[in-house]
Amino acid sequence: MSRSPLLLLLLCAVGAAAAAVPGYREAPHFTNSAAAQCPPPLPPSDADAACSPRAAVHVAMTLDASYLRGTMAAVLSVLRHASCPESIFFHFVASAAASSGATAAELRATVRASFPSLAFRVYPFADEARVAGLISTSIRGALDRPLNYARSYLASTLPPCVRRVVYLDSDVVLTDDIAALAATPLPGEETAVAAPEYCGANFTAYFTPGFWASPALSSAFAGRRACYFNTGVMVLDLARWRRAGYTAQIEEWMELQKRVRIYELGSLPPFLLVFAGRIASVDHRWNQHGLGGDNYRGLCRGLHAGAVSLLHWSGKGKPWDRLDAGRPCPLDAVWAKYDLLRSAAGIESS
Repeated sequence: MSRSPLLLLLLCAVGAAAAAVPGYREAPHFTNSAAAQCPPPLPPSDADAACSPRAAVHVAMTLDASYLRGTMAAVLSVLRHASCPESIFFHFVASAAASSGATAAELRATVRASFPSLAFRVYPFADEARVAGLISTSIRGALDRPLNYARSYLASTLPPCVRRVVYLDSDVVLTDDIAALAATPLPGEETAVAAPEYCGANFTAYFTPGFWASPALSSAFAGRRACYFNTGVMVLDLARWRRAGYTAQIEEWMELQKRVRIYELGSLPPFLLVFAGRIASVDHRWNQHGLGGDNYRGLCRGLHAGAVSLLHWSGKGKPWDRLDAGRPCPLDAVWAKYDLLRSAAGIESS
């Protein structure tokens, strides 16, 4: 029986959409520890559970086809090491348009298939078009995607009932209980961000010489002990963020960048301009970053000295790409234990 050209075209389109999201295995189911004082488990199918007092920890991440494999591994690592995994609510921010051929609905279905009991909600990035108009070209094209800026809009994207949230990049793996990170003290009435600080880093390198040569611009850091911090792992007080209007402050710097080149590196510098020297410090064990390797020569990097609670493959190289290419770095084997792609071995529930 012959098929019409229109039917063949529709079949090809459906096949292409399905191919945009690869197949993932179902993850093991992890239950709340009897030894921990956990709230009752959250219902997996109720998006309103985001406002439930039974949500012990809120986690926010972005969700797109390009980094989905990393996100799935990160979620699995959070659940695997949590004392109350059934009491964690995940907030995923996805592109409002098709993301690399995958819609938000397709990404939601993929997450649900691998994590049937997970309490989560997918939010369209409503500010995406606005952000696209504010972005200036950076030194790496991958940093110019509007979704990279979603962390700056969590206060308006998530429900007002969500006060404290842990933001995680998609290229992380936890080896410790996320509840300990979520409980990081945020002192005073104004501190809205907590993250590991790296005061030994060359902070001036994150801004152009023209920025530092201008007293009007560089005075933005006057009276602050401004240090570099990585925005891929943060604890955020969204109530304080909303009250201070921090998103508008970040946008003001982005608008200035469109007129005067003051930085080169994507979404990080405007975050530093608003928050550097004004955050609560977190132990470095919660962001062993830089495992993506050297951005210029692709060299592997090892762990910093000290304990490890979270590994972060920040940088150009991603563990799933290196594993697929047959050129992994030594620490990529840790990430591979959480890989849920059907062709991968993955982690067991034991």
